[in-house]
Amino acid sequence: MHRPWVQRVISTPLRLRSFVLLSAVVVTFATGRRAFAQDDGAQTLPASTDTSSATPAAATATPPAPDATTSEPLEAPPPPKKAPYSLPFSLRPAAAATVLRLDSPFAFYKDPTSDKSGSTIAPVLTFSYEIVDHFAPVLRLGVVENTYVFDLTPEFRLGLFLGLTVPVGTGGGDHPDAGQKLALAAGIRARSAMDNAMFAVNDFVVFPGVDVAYVSHGFTAQAEATLFQLTRVRGSEDPTTDSSRTNFTTGLHVGYFFIPAFSFGAELRHQRWLSTPKAVAADKTGAARDTTTIAFGPRFHIKVGKDEWLRPGVAFALPLDDPMSKASYKTVQVDVPFAF
Repeated sequence: MHRPWVQRVISTPLRLRSFVLLSAVVVTFATGRRAFAQDDGAQTLPASTDTSSATPAAATATPPAPDATTSEPLEAPPPPKKAPYSLPFSLRPAAAATVLRLDSPFAFYKDPTSDKSGSTIAPVLTFSYEIVDHFAPVLRLGVVENTYVFDLTPEFRLGLFLGLTVPVGTGGGDHPDAGQKLALAAGIRARSAMDNAMFAVNDFVVFPGVDVAYVSHGFTAQAEATLFQLTRVRGSEDPTTDSSRTNFTTGLHVGYFFIPAFSFGAELRHQRWLSTPKAVAADKTGAARDTTTIAFGPRFHIKVGKDEWLRPGVAFALPLDDPMSKASYKTVQVDVPFAF
């Protein structure tokens, strides 16, 4: 049966990489001080055995204050409320929490050579659990991650990240299925080329990263950078594979809370190959070297219990350059984190 060149593909990480790995550990270190009110050492009245000369005023005098050494500390005032944090759409969160998150981009594109249209879906399911304050292991399909987040000041956060992937999944090996390879390529672009390691099914990938976030008065500004070192461990007979590749991604997220239940965010995302893979060398236009996209959209913050929050968001992403611009990519990202 004849199959069209472009077909609708569903490039979910569950299909592309049929395995589950423990991933990111998020740790936030915060310091704080608790103030206690103390008695100022009020003196007691001198003792006297002669009560006949006591005046009515003396008889009704206020009882002496307790000695400072035996007084109970007063209850500490509640700590100041933290500024709300605008959760990024494709960047890593600079926070530790118990969260179940489904992030699903829907991308629509057109093949510039055949003028045929296609679409792809590339969801990622993430679960994190805050075991103790500021310590939350994360389970994510397809990737092993490790992140440490430090509260430098009440407004600034520093996140250090380390990720690893295991080279398994469909669409790889010496004789990969053509449709599965197409799904992998479409999934990479649907996620703005920010999660390349999840789709590198022939490679062992090590990718350290860093995030810096400023959070204050309802405003969030966050910058991110990640370096990917990919080393091929299977698929050596596939002529399109490279023995090693080096990739770099960076992004900037800004968000603002207009009211406690509603925020709006925008992101600038950029991906660039630092090495020259075969696919980049074969592209005479140079467009395959890097990709830049923007995304923007609202997020809602709905309290559904004592400590449970539903924070659904929708972002619309557009490319700023080729090759995604040439393919007329348009992506709608539906992000549904549930914190509890």
